Amino acid sequence: MDCHTGQRPSPRKRRYPMTAPTHRHTQAAPKAPRRWVRKSLFILAGFTALTTTVPCRADAPLPVVLPAPAHMQATGTSIPLPTHISLQWSTPPTALLHTAVQRFGHRLTLLAGTPVQLDNTTAGGKPFPLSISYTPETPFPSPTMAEGYRLNVSPSGITLRAQGPAGVLHGLATLLQLVGHDGGKPYLHPAHIEDTPRFAWRGLLIDTSRHFMPLPLLLRQLDAMEMVKLNVLHLHLSDGSAFRVESLRFPRLQQVGSHGQYYTQDQIHQLVQAATERGIRLVPEFDTPGHTLAIQEAYPSLAPALPLNTTDRAETNRAALDPTKPATITFVNQLYAEMMALFPDPVFHIGGDEVVARTWLSVPHIQSYMHAHHMATAAELQSAFTRQIIPPLTASGKTVMAWDEVLSGQTPPQTIIESWRGPANTIKATDQGHPTVIAGPYYLDILLPTRAYYETDLFAPRKNAVQQQAAALDLGSAAPPQPDSPQDAPTPDLTEVEKSHILGAEAALWSEIVLPDMLTPRLWPRMAALAEQFWSTPAHCQPATLADRLAITQARLDTLGLGRANDQEHLLEQLAPGQASTIRTLLDALAPVRNYAHNHEFLAIRHKQPVMEQTFGTLADATDPDSPSASTFNTAARAYAAGNTTLRPDLLRMLHQWADNDKAIQSIAAHNPALVPALPASALLAQLARGGLAALGVQAQPGWQQAAHAALEQARTQIAASATIHGVTDTPQPPADLIQRIVPGITALVSLAETHSNHPAP
Repeated sequence: MDCHTGQRPSPRKRRYPMTAPTHRHTQAAPKAPRRWVRKSLFILAGFTALTTTVPCRADAPLPVVLPAPAHMQATGTSIPLPTHISLQWSTPPTALLHTAVQRFGHRLTLLAGTPVQLDNTTAGGKPFPLSISYTPETPFPSPTMAEGYRLNVSPSGITLRAQGPAGVLHGLATLLQLVGHDGGKPYLHPAHIEDTPRFAWRGLLIDTSRHFMPLPLLLRQLDAMEMVKLNVLHLHLSDGSAFRVESLRFPRLQQVGSHGQYYTQDQIHQLVQAATERGIRLVPEFDTPGHTLAIQEAYPSLAPALPLNTTDRAETNRAALDPTKPATITFVNQLYAEMMALFPDPVFHIGGDEVVARTWLSVPHIQSYMHAHHMATAAELQSAFTRQIIPPLTASGKTVMAWDEVLSGQTPPQTIIESWRGPANTIKATDQGHPTVIAGPYYLDILLPTRAYYETDLFAPRKNAVQQQAAALDLGSAAPPQPDSPQDAPTPDLTEVEKSHILGAEAALWSEIVLPDMLTPRLWPRMAALAEQFWSTPAHCQPATLADRLAITQARLDTLGLGRANDQEHLLEQLAPGQASTIRTLLDALAPVRNYAHNHEFLAIRHKQPVMEQTFGTLADATDPDSPSASTFNTAARAYAAGNTTLRPDLLRMLHQWADNDKAIQSIAAHNPALVPALPASALLAQLARGGLAALGVQAQPGWQQAAHAALEQARTQIAASATIHGVTDTPQPPADLIQRIVPGITALVSLAETHSNHPAP
């Protein structure tokens, strides 16, 4: 869960009974307007190219709806989008749904590119009806809220039948994705959709302690989450770095422990209200007894020993409260009583992770306490602490949630366990009957390719499955590497009984190396892929088309003002004012190092070196872990090697661009010291690109094969340095923390050329 202690991260179904339509169609990407999506360079196998228009015809491809619905059927020709839609409520709308429809109308106008009037009047001619019915629910949202819906779009109107308010919100989000363009004119895709989620818990964890995330930024994430049907925002609100919520009972928490940045209680109310309006549950986490340096700075008497060690940054996340003091128990119970009143969701997360044993075992009075109470381990002491914290919360109607470390004690079976240390702990939690949320495979801050997360199912039996998927994608290997240590060996598959305890999953973005202006680029569109992983069944998840579908989804988010485009451009302009396009060409073929290798504090702790505060504003901070252009190149190069020679002009264009860009980078770096560390990465990219050109018969010099293989070997070595967390610890990282992403494509082209040279055509 957290890297500063030196521990490594690893990693209720509900069915909506509906009659399936007669025909089931697989989604394909629609042809989309240029303002939504950069035109795809290549037609991928089995996938429709993204162009500027979609002809109005009965056999037009289905639109990209993400997450993929359970059932989706095209029902006719495209329908011109009316300028006036008349709302018809079969069930009287709540204030929340009134607000939701207003939000929908605003977004519809933005996506259509023209004003669309949405009201409950029928004036101005024959109206185009949007009829909505649902079953009211109180409270809302809740862990058991009904989320299924039926949506039908036809020339006579739109009908939305939802199980509950959440189903209305999800149906409206889907309806927005049915908007297309024909010659610049908006239209609706006619379709019949029946949909329900695979899991009830589909969450996102945002760490606001390591770096404070301003309220408007969090509100923006809620809007994006609503668009892809995520329904839990887990906020990590306290840690060693800071305590982030105003406390009236303990004001020094914000006066001292926040270091000047915190959310007022009024702001928390605003955030909760915004989440509620979008059908999103807001689950707070206030971590105890570990990760509490900020609390101890505010109230030093709660510390095991004084003075506090505030000079060693490695200690920031090792500090733990003194569980032997009655005052500590009183403080935590009173603090939790105040905080839980701010958050109406029934789930309250108490943390409970990564207590470093020596923090307690090195203190004489704690040793004496443990001896007197017949405790042999720090885990037993933590268990005693937890048993005093949980009852007041449950007595107040809260369901307690905690990280999987609490399984070491006698944890009440109704406690929700968040599994982050691998499948073995998931098995342990579910065997004990705990409701369980899986987070381990979905740590976004380790900067793996989105497809690696997407292809790692919640029930994957291997601890480092997502790292293996990432290494295979980066290296172009057909088979993932074998486990790199005994603890990475596969566990038995979950039994059906164990699976029945899985509530769902959430992705986590810990913010040690994420500043506010990096939050959106690090989350989107990556979270859209995981939203599909958590919502759709494996049969409906489509890895081969994911990249293009994410491009469309990202373009929609950008159109709605929720995407990454502006933030990404801002990061590039900060790095090289006026030279963003040249920098972008370089970064399009690169990725940041993986698995915490870019987290320099983590590396220093692992190497037992002095820990210095990380410097931000580097190229690695602005580089996309996915490198979509490089992925497109790799796919096209493989297709070319398989015989699709029509792709040659596009491959040549990209390779020339990368080969020629190095001179421009050198010129800019001569006057911009921030770019100097990336010069080796730029030079290596140019070498790889020249190898690709030579493989295509362009500018091939004697010995080009040897040069290409040398460049590929250097790139592979750099990739391998951060392919596993074990490797990160033991291996020097490449310059500027950047790795090459076009290795699979160059490998395919070089191999093809060598095959032809060894077997010339007759």
